[in-house]
Amino acid sequence: MTELHTKTASELAPFIKDKQLSPVELTEAIMKQVEKENPSINAYITLLPEVAREQAKHAEKQMMQGLYRGPLHGIPIGIKDNMYTKGIPTTAGSKLLHDFLPHENATSVDKLLAAGCIMIGKLNMHEFGGGLTNTNQFYGNARNPWDLNHTPGGSSGGSSAAISAGLATLATGTDTFGSIREPAAMAGIYGLKPTYGLVSSHGVVPLAPSMDHIGPMARSVPDLALMLQHMAGPDPRDPANIHAPIPNYSDSLTKGIEGIKIAVPGYFLKGLDSDIEFLFKNALEQMENMGAKIIDMDIPELELSSYAAYQTVTGEAGNTFYEKLKTNPEVFNDDVRIFFTSGLATNTNHYVRSQQARRRLVTAFKKTFEDVDIVAAPTVPITAPAFQTAWIEQNLDIIERCMPFTAPANLTGLPSLSVPIGLSSEMLPAGMQFMGDHLTERLLFQVGNSWESINPLGAD
Repeated sequence: MTELHTKTASELAPFIKDKQLSPVELTEAIMKQVEKENPSINAYITLLPEVAREQAKHAEKQMMQGLYRGPLHGIPIGIKDNMYTKGIPTTAGSKLLHDFLPHENATSVDKLLAAGCIMIGKLNMHEFGGGLTNTNQFYGNARNPWDLNHTPGGSSGGSSAAISAGLATLATGTDTFGSIREPAAMAGIYGLKPTYGLVSSHGVVPLAPSMDHIGPMARSVPDLALMLQHMAGPDPRDPANIHAPIPNYSDSLTKGIEGIKIAVPGYFLKGLDSDIEFLFKNALEQMENMGAKIIDMDIPELELSSYAAYQTVTGEAGNTFYEKLKTNPEVFNDDVRIFFTSGLATNTNHYVRSQQARRRLVTAFKKTFEDVDIVAAPTVPITAPAFQTAWIEQNLDIIERCMPFTAPANLTGLPSLSVPIGLSSEMLPAGMQFMGDHLTERLLFQVGNSWESINPLGAD
């Protein structure tokens, strides 16, 4: 195989299994791409070449002994830097944690390593997940491989940039108000925010615990399904973890979308950039031609999303970082400090009202899914913006603009899958998200894979 750094895990796995491709060879190909491109893209905060090469040698040895662990065995992965890695720096993109060496792995990291993944390094991110641009005063900005002057999105911007540029085959992300899906859309890759609690958050630096989600990012829907197969599951160390049966997430990928009912709430059609509007409506037409039934629908409760999300995220983040915000506010990135500090003004009345709004949203979506299978929307209303000199204001503006599109799934805990839908007139990727009822990830993968089959990587 050539151009190994551009391949998906699903493409690579059969060659590894049949010993036609060595995990060492694959890892070296990825590391070569990292050495070439990461200095300009800055996707990684910490690179682990020695760890990766040792893991690759171990994987190869196991395979030669007939110990093949499955389709993730020998596949290179980048880990978002707010996920604990034992004895390896875990900064969460913050100066505060520059020397933090966890004593254990995050549960998801343990599971992915147990599946045989090769850890390339720790990925850049917006400090503590508190932004959508991946501007970072301490570790430098991660940059979008489609245009280095543009953001790769955030807070999982290092993850989206690494996948897009071939600096990892797979990556992990976290999503509190859009931090998997927004960067996935902006960098032309695939990202899943699972059902709340399906993937353990143990060993992940918290932001707003009632909205924090952990999920996979990759270059294809089948790869997301492979990752979720290992990431999902019970964990007694996570009090929010749900104990639900784990299905085979790959077994419905090829079923198509004939007869699938897809709702498009008018709420998600407002405030779109013209390119996003064109690409999204074109995507709906294509899915209709594939046999899906597109249904215009009104969900009035969606108008509560921005209020509920802002009060919840800033209120919980303000509580999470209360002591440092009070005693050492200067240690935070300026934009994150402003965002978190606003949460200190959230009183009990505000927070209770935001939770009441969340409950109304949950009820409204439950009613919606009695009549339709999924809800479709643009992932965010914009493509990746160029970095601006007024970067503090830019991040806060992008949060305000994108949160109404991504936060409903966080507030309700619903799974949401972002897929590429094409390129704008400036040749920047755009994304569309599919939301389903709780624990309908298999259905989202089915619809997403059908879409990918006619629109791979968003390239027209």
